[in-house]
Amino acid sequence: MIAGTASKAVGETRDFVINLATAFAATGDTVASATWTVPSGITNVTTSSTTTSVTIWLSGGTAGSRYDVSVAITTAAGRILVFYIGVTVTTI
Repeated sequence: MIAGTASKAVGETRDFVINLATAFAATGDTVASATWTVPSGITNVTTSSTTTSVTIWLSGGTAGSRYDVSVAITTAAGRILVFYIGVTVTTI
């Protein structure tokens, strides 16, 4: 699933959040684990998750480049959900 596209400036360290609260509301499911895949050229600073969201902090990158970041989320019920975020790096 495509979570969306976003931009960040070269010098920024930014967080990107995927909120699953609405998606989980009907089933009561929760995030059990999340595994991020980040291409070379942009830096994964840190990741975190709650029962209803996953977050990644990214820094660096080359101005004008797009980086497709993905996360595979395993839920408590055993679902595996994969989301993609296209991050375009801009100049300040």
